[in-house]
Amino acid sequence: MRPLKNEETVLVFTKLKKYIGSNVRALLERSDGLYCFRLHNGRIYYVKEDIMKFAATLPRDNIVSLGVCFGKITKGGKFLLHITALDFLHPYCQNKIWIKESAEQNFMYGNHVYKSGLSRISENTPKYAGVVVLSSKDIPLGFGVAAKATAECRHADPMDIICFHQADIGEYVRNEEALI
Repeated sequence: MRPLKNEETVLVFTKLKKYIGSNVRALLERSDGLYCFRLHNGRIYYVKEDIMKFAATLPRDNIVSLGVCFGKITKGGKFLLHITALDFLHPYCQNKIWIKESAEQNFMYGNHVYKSGLSRISENTPKYAGVVVLSSKDIPLGFGVAAKATAECRHADPMDIICFHQADIGEYVRNEEALI
């Protein structure tokens, strides 16, 4: 495990800022202690600093994972968020989309959210903003990118895409080998 380089830090914080805005600081400086991001085998981990200091005494080859895997850096130099980051994005997210019960299964199979499945959307959600997708009972199901702004959603056709799928909780079953 090593600290992130400047380029990697910019990639991670830029992606997180897309979803949680200025709340990135609240993610690192929490009331239960300080947290940090570390890179291990191409994956970015979110870990408490106390635990990270204990892990520093272990050989790198013996560490499989530490903390929560937030995502990975691709060979192309992009940062991809994993579904394991959903529990940390949800409390701080600025833009949310709620979907109908009839559209939940469709979303959890990896499909986009259509206007016909949209229950409601946060006010003033801009186009291409990061959004957390919630069920009608406020259960976080995944996250994506808003394909239309809030004002555009009101006048959209039922088969227009409202949210581009990025990750959903169905990935725990579909891609369990790739998440760690």
